[in-house]
Amino acid sequence: MAESAVKFLLEKVAPLFENDLQLLKGVREEILYLRGELERMTAFLRIADAFEENDAEVKVWIKQVRDIAHDSEDVLDEFTLLQAHDHGEGLYGSIHRFSCCIKNTKARYRVASELQGINSRIRKISEVHKRLRHKFNMAEQGSGSSTAGHMWEDHRGDALLLEKTDIVGIDEPIKQLVGWLLTGGSGREVVSVAGMGGLGKTTLVKQVYDAAEVKKHFKVHAWITVTQSFKLGELLKDMLQQLHKAIRRPLPQGTNNMNNNQLKTLIKDFLQKRRYLIVLDDVWHLHGWDSVKYALPNNICGSRIILTTRNADIASTTSVESGGKVYNMEPLPQLESWELLCKKTFQGSSCPPYLEEIGNCILRKCEGLPLAIVAVSGVLATKDKRRIDEWDMVGHSLGAEIEGNDKLKDLKKVLSLSFNDLPYYLKSCFLYLSIFPEDHLIEHMRLVRLWMAEGFIEAKEGKTLEDVAEDYLNELLNRSMIQAAETTSDGRVKNFRVHDLFREIITSKIRDQNFATIAKDQNMPWPDKIRRLSMHNSLPYVQKNRCASQLRSLFMFRLAEKPLLQTLFPGGFRLLNVLDLQSAPLSVFPIEVVNLFFLKYLSLKDTRVKTIPSFIGKLQNLETLDLKHSLVTELPAEILKLKHLRHLLVYRYEFVPYGDFHSKYGFKVLAKIGALTSLQKLCFIKANQDGGAILKELGKLVQLRRLGIVQMRKEDGKVLCSSIEKLSKLCALSITSVEEDEIIDLQHLSSPPLLLQRLYLQGRLDALPHWIPSLHSLVRLYLKWSRLKDDPLLFLQYLPNLVHLELSQVFEGDTLCFGAGGFKKLKHLGINEFDALRCIQVEMGAMPCVEKLSIQRCKSLEKVPSGIEHLNKLKVLEFFEMPEKLIKTLRPQEEGNDYWKVAHIPEVYFTYWRECGWEVYPLEGLNEGENFLQTSSVMKNHELETRWK
Repeated sequence: MAESAVKFLLEKVAPLFENDLQLLKGVREEILYLRGELERMTAFLRIADAFEENDAEVKVWIKQVRDIAHDSEDVLDEFTLLQAHDHGEGLYGSIHRFSCCIKNTKARYRVASELQGINSRIRKISEVHKRLRHKFNMAEQGSGSSTAGHMWEDHRGDALLLEKTDIVGIDEPIKQLVGWLLTGGSGREVVSVAGMGGLGKTTLVKQVYDAAEVKKHFKVHAWITVTQSFKLGELLKDMLQQLHKAIRRPLPQGTNNMNNNQLKTLIKDFLQKRRYLIVLDDVWHLHGWDSVKYALPNNICGSRIILTTRNADIASTTSVESGGKVYNMEPLPQLESWELLCKKTFQGSSCPPYLEEIGNCILRKCEGLPLAIVAVSGVLATKDKRRIDEWDMVGHSLGAEIEGNDKLKDLKKVLSLSFNDLPYYLKSCFLYLSIFPEDHLIEHMRLVRLWMAEGFIEAKEGKTLEDVAEDYLNELLNRSMIQAAETTSDGRVKNFRVHDLFREIITSKIRDQNFATIAKDQNMPWPDKIRRLSMHNSLPYVQKNRCASQLRSLFMFRLAEKPLLQTLFPGGFRLLNVLDLQSAPLSVFPIEVVNLFFLKYLSLKDTRVKTIPSFIGKLQNLETLDLKHSLVTELPAEILKLKHLRHLLVYRYEFVPYGDFHSKYGFKVLAKIGALTSLQKLCFIKANQDGGAILKELGKLVQLRRLGIVQMRKEDGKVLCSSIEKLSKLCALSITSVEEDEIIDLQHLSSPPLLLQRLYLQGRLDALPHWIPSLHSLVRLYLKWSRLKDDPLLFLQYLPNLVHLELSQVFEGDTLCFGAGGFKKLKHLGINEFDALRCIQVEMGAMPCVEKLSIQRCKSLEKVPSGIEHLNKLKVLEFFEMPEKLIKTLRPQEEGNDYWKVAHIPEVYFTYWRECGWEVYPLEGLNEGENFLQTSSVMKNHELETRWK
């Protein structure tokens, strides 16, 4: 963790020399010394970080390095502020410059003095640094490993000794995995079992490995535990010994003296003509698999390898290489979690009724993690069953219990191992999740922009910072450190969440490392220096009159009171990088922002703020300005001074019932918007101004990834097309006409952006734009108000990657035909308000992957789509506000009914209109207990919604 702070500081030091700032001789020398010493420590910090958990001296030394890096950053930023003042023009400006010159000279001497003090501290810890290096070198020579993994007492073997009666919820997974092993092709296949630590991967695979039919099928077998710090030679010898033991043969002579290549050759020759089963348990990195895979021959005997891992990327890579399968471990469901808790806590007896509520509360924190349930059960088993308060204390102080209770040390070890294994650049990113409240869904793009503002994202050639941040998120997902909470129809993760027990580990880490302070409890102690402050729920928890001069990030979540920043922090916070006031009860732009020179991220999303003052032009380092769902409709001209601005978000939605479309309200954009050449996202700008000059300016924003335009007119089409052709990096484009009947003219676009993935067109179209079928990257297409004369499906059906298609008032014909072989990857299809539509035809082989079909307000459609029975993967069918006659055809007992066409679909929903009230029809032929889930009446508009199956 200290490595991140040091690297960030070194990046800040470089510009002080590159930009030829006015450095006093003493300041320059002190900074040079500081940089040199920190560079020497950087490489060692990565090694030391792995030992921090188990070596108190290392932990103190790392804390000292981190404090020095933070203090140095503060001093250098204060110095940078001295250089950044705008003194104005004329006589006043001259006098002010002379006054500031005297002050700045004094300030520079103060900076030099503070740097001397910091360097004095560095000299002291440098002696410790040398001693620790020697200590670790000796340790490496003795153990052959530079990681701390071997320092943990390994209890993985306990999972191998469990009896089946001690385990719940794995009968079906065992059956599935055994089936994969015994069936399939004759070639070698890898079956990967993936999931976060503590889900029971080892326990499950051991039960499969010991199954009688598996033992009978694979006469040659071996169980190898890989772990983080495996030694290849020892691993190969262990495998060789187990393989020979399986057939009762002695090891070849000289095995102990063989090198790794000789051992691999010996294993390969032994297995070449045998059907074997090898388990590689706990593979942390791809090199663990790569180091042994060539010793395991791809013979034609039906051999199998089972690999367990916390990293989904390893699981998918190995399965793709071998044509194998991946089994993703899921948390235990509620009933099985409760069964396990009671089995371990009450030794088979039932839970007393008065403990059930608090027991379920504790269980929710475990979130179906078997290791956590077993560990917490061990704690509960020691508590007095007659005292609810003792159980309640465990639930409320689980974080403290994990820290101090020996019965939970294995749980902490398993979760901490995952954190300790993270590369240094991900540790800060992961700890940053602590700023969000416990049950808060973490928005994908919000997190990306915050990481960038904090300086966590390292630049990589050929990639934007946003691209690198996406890689970081995917790596955390693959390692099961975070979980996808909400995913879009085209597969993008929209929101994330953190497992509650990982959050407990995070909370412990941020306290130890003074990474962030969470203000949600009056009794929580605050550190002397606060770098990140996240206020949850209430302002009274914030300690008044605290010095916040070194505060870098400030967040407010769910505050009921108006946040008066000047009152909370009378000394100010001049070094702030992030100010996130999303959803705060604000109606006026906070005046304190004027002095925040280093501010990179400012969010006033979901506030009542209406106007942005002109002094926002002073925020020279601002990268994100998020005004979504505020009342802002216009920005001052000074916004054009923000040359580093990457994300400008000024819009609000009004959602329309039934459907994914919504009304968008944007803002009046500035005439010279093309000056903001760093912009990557610009949403939503009003186009009906300045006779197309605004749209011409867009062509200068060549970094744009996402562009949203509202109030588009027909006459502006040619200019817009000319600009779009220059936006080669554009991934998402949304265009809405000024009125429903206004034509959007996009036929002038000859070279559309090749990377375009999402396209939203809301307005009349004379014809479908000719370039849409050439968008091979397109995954989502939304069309509304198009009112086309020709069937659009003929032009859209061969888009190779289209996953989601939403059509509303798009076609005026009476027949839609989904042709054979069309829409090969489509998963979601919506058809809305096709007034003249009488018939939908689905040919055999059309839409083979479609999972959801929604048909709404098509008042002339009287029968379900013909051929819908061909859609074998269809999971959800919706008919909303449809003619009653169509709904009647779905009654199983009706003569000539169409029920048989939809009988294979797991979920069918419908609403219909009746002028004389509403009525529930009996669904004869359905087993009410199994299939009839819910019948609910909605009295508004005499609408009836019936759900079945």
